[in-house]
Formats: sequence, C-alpha cells, structure tokens
Amino acid sequence: MRIAVDISLYPLDKNFLPPIRNIIERLNAHEALEVVTNPMSTQIRGEYDVVMQALNQEIRVSFEQLPKAVFTIKILNNPLGD
Repeated sequence: MRIAVDISLYPLDKNFLPPIRNIIERLNAHEALEVVTNPMSTQIRGEYDVVMQALNQEIRVSFEQLPKAVFTIKILNNPLGD
C-alpha cells in the first residue's frame, strides 16, 4: 500500500534551519522514498512500511540531536496521483 506523508519539523531553538535541512537530507538519502520539499513542509511518498521505517529512524535521530522539537505529520493512504 502506498502512502503520502506531509511532515514539518519545528526545532524549538533560535538556530532552527540546520536541523530542518539535516532531516531533509537524511530523508532524501532513502532511495525508495519520493521526497518533495516546499517552504512549509516536506512530502514523502512510498510504500507504507518503507516510509514508516524511514520516519521512525529519522525522527528518532532528530529527537536525539535536538533538546526540544515538534513534528507535525499527516498521513494519507492511497495518495492522489498514484
């Protein structure tokens, strides 16, 4: 089953851009994911298990690196255009 995820990271720090860029780079390193970034969020498409495994891994890394952060995530099954 394919899904689409809309994810945003809000590092609760004055220097917020580097952590955002970092997670986008890490998500792009997952070759099985389709990653599209815009000024407000990042959209990820792929097979459910692959997307969720990548999110689990990369969110954990971000939480370990950042003292405080918020992720907002929307998940859509059967994405439009597929």
